[in-house]
Amino acid sequence: MRRSTAVVPVLVTTLVLAFTPVQATASADPFYRYAEQELAWGPCTFAPQPDAVPGECALMKVPRDWAAPDEGRDLLVSISRVAASGEHLGSLLLNPGGPGGQGTSLPGALAALQPQLHERYALIGMDPRGTGQEGGTAPDQLPETCDVPVGRPSQRTDLDARDRSADSIAEHLKLPRAIAEACQSEAITPYLTTWQTAHDMELVRILLGEPALDYLGYSYGTWLGAKYASLFPRSAGKVVLDSSTDFQGRLQASFEAWPQINQRMFDDSFVPWMTRQFPEEVGATPGEAAANWERARRFYASAGTSPDRFDAIFTGMGSPLRWVLGALVFVLGVRGANGETTPPSALAPQLDATARAVFGTPLESLTPAAAARALADDPADYARYPATRYAVACGDQQTRSAAWYQRLSDRQGPQHPLYGWQYGLSEPCAFWSDAPRQPLPQLPAEVAGRVLVMQGELDPQTGYEQARAAVRAAPGVSMVSVADSPFHGQYGFEGNPCVDGAVTVFLLHNSRPGHLTCPGLPLPNETEVHPVPGPVKASPLTAATVTAPPLPALRESVRAMISDVNAPPAGAPHITP
Repeated sequence: MRRSTAVVPVLVTTLVLAFTPVQATASADPFYRYAEQELAWGPCTFAPQPDAVPGECALMKVPRDWAAPDEGRDLLVSISRVAASGEHLGSLLLNPGGPGGQGTSLPGALAALQPQLHERYALIGMDPRGTGQEGGTAPDQLPETCDVPVGRPSQRTDLDARDRSADSIAEHLKLPRAIAEACQSEAITPYLTTWQTAHDMELVRILLGEPALDYLGYSYGTWLGAKYASLFPRSAGKVVLDSSTDFQGRLQASFEAWPQINQRMFDDSFVPWMTRQFPEEVGATPGEAAANWERARRFYASAGTSPDRFDAIFTGMGSPLRWVLGALVFVLGVRGANGETTPPSALAPQLDATARAVFGTPLESLTPAAAARALADDPADYARYPATRYAVACGDQQTRSAAWYQRLSDRQGPQHPLYGWQYGLSEPCAFWSDAPRQPLPQLPAEVAGRVLVMQGELDPQTGYEQARAAVRAAPGVSMVSVADSPFHGQYGFEGNPCVDGAVTVFLLHNSRPGHLTCPGLPLPNETEVHPVPGPVKASPLTAATVTAPPLPALRESVRAMISDVNAPPAGAPHITP
């Protein structure tokens, strides 16, 4: 097994710990050997992001298997803390999602952007088991990976899931099969699950000495938080689930919904936005823009970028930085199809920053051909995959068969061609043979009154329908919908006063709203919201006048991180702000 820092977006953190050994005695309590260790909080070995509040760090010893804590080697889990600046109200554990996202940098960022929360809460970060230590470079600090031999995936660089020939389908299935086999061959894989991580969270609560642990989780973090509250209902405090999975149903269903929710976001929000921002380049109507997008797709294919990779760039665009990347690739592709080489002028500062971050060259030097070369498939990209991502996604619950996923591709492709053809042929869970080890209960009624769900209407990474289904299946849970929002992660970093106010009041004053619809914010480089048809009725609230929120660089960095850690690892390239 090899490990690589390239698997998960790294922002910050290496942690320090000393613990006091506890004499093991027979006990039915799985925590007895671990509950009295002393966390040695100290300076973190990473430099906080600019403007983030510095925190302190430690390592926590946990058993490999909470079902048999006396067996197997112990693991170390990284945690971080930013203490309350005022009177301590409680501890709020944060998770950015994934599965497999490192979260020890989140407390410092949230503390800077939400000073009211920082005043009363100790903000706690955690790098879940299997993800290593955020910012760490030593071998024992790196994420666990599934290593796929370079020759196992398809060697073709022209893969296009729209090609439904037997040869094309067989070539597509090589990679997910190889990932599943590689991940299941790792000895640690059975212990990288939500059930195990939820027990780690309970140990965090015990070691912090808190009677209850409040929680804020994004994306997959909503599944994790709901399952923690389900397994430890007496320990869970107030629970905020932002950009939610169907935590009462199947985790895999959230991934299976990607074709539908990405097609909706692309057609109803992104393409119209492109016609407003770049009418001369892509067309002034959605129909013209859609036709030009197809022309750009053909241009990149002719220049060595597989159509599958091109399509993936326009899926999971859950942050403004991902939108700017999509805009840049789109416009350059149309220019390449037209035989033009001059760069676009609209959104020039944002496009230039993205060109430098993703392609390593300023916008003025980035030609369509250069972009195509940079996006072309590299077989080396297929060498390593994040173990926690697949161990959790495929190991939490029983999986579907490869034949089932291929039929899903056949159904979704005609309806949602952006990603529908591709998804069912790229899911490693289709080849997962290990059965789940522990059942995950549903949210009990006694906890529902302490849970608040936040959800954007056009979120392309966790669909609105998934969140709504969870809320309907858990009577007593409240939901805040954000009309017309196509972004992933609503609280803390968007700058939406309606959303931030609802969550902050709930956490600080225990006043939870009922079902509420907040107005969305304007899209990048726009000053007004352009409503689109969708599952959310228009908000009765008047959109607030939003001035430029403080610390924009920090906000955009965290928003991009939350989107990226919840995107398919084989998708579009990550943006480094």
